[in-house]
Amino acid sequence: MVLRLYNTLTRAKEDFKPLKLNEVKMYSCGPTVYNYPHIGNYRAFMSSDILKRYLLYKGYNVAHVMNITDVDDKTIRDSKKEKKSLKEFTEFYTLAFLEDMKALNILTPDIMPKATDYIDEMVKLVQKLLEKGYAYKVKDGIYFKISSFKDYGKLSHIDLSHTKKGKRVSNDEYDKTNPNDFALWKFWEKEDGDVFWETKIGKGRPGWHIECSAMSMKLLGKSFDIHTGGVDLIFPHHENEIAQSEAATGKKFVSFWLHNEYILVEGKKMSKSLGNFYTLRDLLAKGYDAKSIRYLLLSTHYRQQLNFTLDGLDASKHAIERIKELVNKLKRKIDDKTKIKTQNANLLKNNLLKKNEHDKIHDKTHDKTITKLIENTKIGFEESMDDDLNISEALGIFFGFITEINKRTDNLSSKDAEIILGFLTHIDRVLGVMKFDDEEIPEEIIELAKKRQEARNNKNYAESDNLREVMKKKGYYVDDTSSGYAIKKIV
Repeated sequence: MVLRLYNTLTRAKEDFKPLKLNEVKMYSCGPTVYNYPHIGNYRAFMSSDILKRYLLYKGYNVAHVMNITDVDDKTIRDSKKEKKSLKEFTEFYTLAFLEDMKALNILTPDIMPKATDYIDEMVKLVQKLLEKGYAYKVKDGIYFKISSFKDYGKLSHIDLSHTKKGKRVSNDEYDKTNPNDFALWKFWEKEDGDVFWETKIGKGRPGWHIECSAMSMKLLGKSFDIHTGGVDLIFPHHENEIAQSEAATGKKFVSFWLHNEYILVEGKKMSKSLGNFYTLRDLLAKGYDAKSIRYLLLSTHYRQQLNFTLDGLDASKHAIERIKELVNKLKRKIDDKTKIKTQNANLLKNNLLKKNEHDKIHDKTHDKTITKLIENTKIGFEESMDDDLNISEALGIFFGFITEINKRTDNLSSKDAEIILGFLTHIDRVLGVMKFDDEEIPEEIIELAKKRQEARNNKNYAESDNLREVMKKKGYYVDDTSSGYAIKKIV
């Protein structure tokens, strides 16, 4: 099935075809680095991550650019409050953002350009707009003349003809000819302090919108495949990007525009006054696991509002545990095969096991129904994802598979366990929630669990109970299962 994506530009689902066969050029609006991003911001970055992961899953080569806005009104204002240079201030929050991305297992974009590194490109773009009559200078800056671009509004479908004179549609309180026109370049004012560039178009700094156009076209070309961001960016930011880019080049700027919906927290708009404003760090400090947060952020279709609740985080934690428990069961099946094979090889070497008995032990029939189950799950998962990244439906199919496999774990051969684990890993290329590192559980705890299992095998239940208590005091407990045991951290 072909991948179909909802294009904000056309308000319809369309078959996705990149401009160049098998190569996708994708731009995502990144953070403004003046504070720690909140979970609403990460909903946008997660939506882009799932899109990118699925494109890679389908075999596309993806060139992904995500910008860092390190100069604007907010970064200048807050750096001055903290009495730090703009560079020092923004680098701190850029690093914090990258740490959060890593914690959430969001794939790092191929290029993350900083706006302050592309001032020359912005200046050249503004010069071109001036030359072509799409921009004009006034005493406080250079503005884009919206009336000169006949297709203005085609993304947001906004009609500016009814905007009353004097009514502003953006925050730019500047002396522009028309209240709807937007700033391309802002001339230096004393409030800017030492934040300015001496350029051919004047001493000053860029407007917010010009940054993304300049960086995306420099790195991906005048026309590229996909642009992503939250619905709050449709107007005016993305509308303005289209206007200034297409006015300058005369070419279509982006083929597909994908926008994710807002996030609610406990059914309400996120607000510090309501006490429901969370950064990733806030949630981690409360003891929630980054995988559970990732799962909750990705589990609702990107074009639906996501209600982020603490109960939802608990449910997400349970979903992650279900995957982890199955993975551990499968790994134990595979490990058992290796152990038995080694033991029997030693017995065979010492003539304590006949060759035909050795072969018989390892001649386990592959369950063909497992292959069929995997095939059907793969088809269903991909059909759902091909339908505008319908992740909710895809997850339902995925967990249906996990339920079916859990019914069969006691009778699985090690070969089947390897096949199933390989399939789970394959699907996780999209989900990104299965990175269960052994180092998450201290070696000391792993050794205690092994000793406890040996005590149980030897029917030494007093020692087994004692070791369980020792583990509990260290913050871990053991779940006994039909196929072995699972170590879990006490939260």
